[in-house]
Amino acid sequence: MTRVSTRTRQDAARLALGAMLVLAGASHLTVARREFRAQVPPWIPMDTDDVVLLSGAAEIALGAALAGLPKERRRVGGLAAAFFTAIFPGNISQYRNRVDGFGLDTDTKRAARLAGQPLLVAWALYAGGLVPRR
Repeated sequence: MTRVSTRTRQDAARLALGAMLVLAGASHLTVARREFRAQVPPWIPMDTDDVVLLSGAAEIALGAALAGLPKERRRVGGLAAAFFTAIFPGNISQYRNRVDGFGLDTDTKRAARLAGQPLLVAWALYAGGLVPRR
């Protein structure tokens, strides 16, 4: 059996995360714009739609950089992890304020979404090669 190297797995994770971010970012700007507004906390001192558009642009940029700049994978992986951490208060706000969006129409579903955020941070760190190799 052929063993797949950690670097190969990290490259696959980097490309998959890059694609996911580009698609999610594009949906911020188009078909899911209204849904993403549900995740913007009411205490953000900006227009909700502007926050959605800016975060969508950031996701597209991060995704494109993850996929297209492999030599910068550590830096971009760290930025993606920081981005996922920075938007976590929006997920908390959605849960605490019981705001529906993306089918998250119960506390259980919103709590599950909260639990998934650390997995995105871990994915970004792994994809960027920032998790120590075994």
